[in-house]
Amino acid sequence: METRTLKSIADALLAACDGARTLPLITAAHADFDVPAAYEVLRFIAARRIAQNWQPVGRKIGFTNRTLWPRYGVYQPMWAPVWSRTLHRAPAGHATLSLTGLVQPRIEPEVVFKLNGPVRADADARGILESVEWVAAGFEIVQSHFPEWKFSAADCTAAFGLHGALVVGAPTALDAAARDRLAEMLPEFELTLRRGDAVVDRGSGANVLGSPALALAHLANVLAIQPQFPPLAAGEIVTTGTVTDAWPVRAGESWRSDYGALDIPGITLRFT
Repeated sequence: METRTLKSIADALLAACDGARTLPLITAAHADFDVPAAYEVLRFIAARRIAQNWQPVGRKIGFTNRTLWPRYGVYQPMWAPVWSRTLHRAPAGHATLSLTGLVQPRIEPEVVFKLNGPVRADADARGILESVEWVAAGFEIVQSHFPEWKFSAADCTAAFGLHGALVVGAPTALDAAARDRLAEMLPEFELTLRRGDAVVDRGSGANVLGSPALALAHLANVLAIQPQFPPLAAGEIVTTGTVTDAWPVRAGESWRSDYGALDIPGITLRFT
């Protein structure tokens, strides 16, 4: 597609995001719009955000939970930047987040890593964890700028990877013994998601490409064939994709996560 058209699509998505509104599917107007074109749009969006003094702090990986692919009609993972303005902390396990400005928001409980260096894309899960400084619970608040959460892989990749906000809990630092245990437990742990006191969903770490650690390797492989973007590096915060389904949220609700045998502190998040 022509650069002019891609920049026009980026402009429309930024306007929809900043105006908190939906817009028609990109693929409805441009039948040749595909995932590589979507990443070019994402590159233009990132350049615009940086010019507006937004600071990139990491990445989100989406659609790593393969159990959800048939439901959304998206059959591959994607990634997008996380920004200092979209990153929120819950160091004591509790946080409050306003839903103002978010479009059709949903909550996703995830495993979050902070990197201490580049990720070896050819490593096994234990080797990948050598590149991880700490692990934490996370709630990604995703949003859809397309009506009724209907889109293609190209549409949602271009639309900020559906990223709205990321709330990160208390970090658990890793040493060699902790990495050994984490590599073993990541595919096996069960996460419980609650709204108030009611259990809404449960999911296994294996839902996330077999292990959230392997999601890091997937992203490193993708970035290796995307020279227009920087590779993963020390200091980045990476959230690896939802362990359960993504659930609609409303102001006044309180949600909490329990990571079970993974033994990292969950998060209680209240929406206003």
